[in-house]
Amino acid sequence: MIAQMRKTFVTGLLVIIPLSLTIFIVIKLFYFFDGIFGQYVSTVLVDNLKMPGVKNPIPGLGLLFLVALVFLAGTIARNYLGSRLLALGDYIVTHIPLMNRIYVAIREISEAFLSEKREVFKKAVLIEYPRKGMYSVGFFTQDTKGPIQDTLEEDVVSVFLPTSPNPTSGYLLFVPKSQVTDLDMPVEDALKLVISAGSVQLKDKKVPFPVLGKKRKKVRVKEFPGRLHQESISEDIPE
Repeated sequence: MIAQMRKTFVTGLLVIIPLSLTIFIVIKLFYFFDGIFGQYVSTVLVDNLKMPGVKNPIPGLGLLFLVALVFLAGTIARNYLGSRLLALGDYIVTHIPLMNRIYVAIREISEAFLSEKREVFKKAVLIEYPRKGMYSVGFFTQDTKGPIQDTLEEDVVSVFLPTSPNPTSGYLLFVPKSQVTDLDMPVEDALKLVISAGSVQLKDKKVPFPVLGKKRKKVRVKEFPGRLHQESISEDIPE
């Protein structure tokens, strides 16, 4: 009875914890983004619409304003004049000491993760790491080019090796292409494997269910001194 109660309690935790944490994170993110412009937008609307009874910021207005601002910035950046102005601003910021390092780093990370033209993790791979005879799951990012490849004689590729259970941190490795083995699994499944520290059970690819019952003839050949004897047999063979 105690064992059953323990299993029931653990099952309840597995249901409650992910749901509660998801709701908690969504609410925190909502208040964070809503609070960036929430007070300012509410104040402007209250003053312009003459609503003296409203003293606290109206929930959601700041988030809506932020979304509209992002769409406006994207619209401007996609036309010719806006792209020229943004290129000028980019040039100015990248030539300001200290600020340029922060800006360039954030811009490159944002482009890597948000750009539609790129996929950060192309595929899941297996490499021999941290020593011979031990293997780790990594993610192929690109064929290495430039000064690194020019320095090495062997053709290498860039592999990101994540840490468990936090895959956002890890190591960038330059591995010889001959030592990289492609894994026949989606990147999402490989990430699940890393996050769960190997405890998640990945599903195998579906194999067609064998159809039994159909008879096929097979010929069994028996060898006797001086002659061959053929024996016809029937058995169930999966198709």
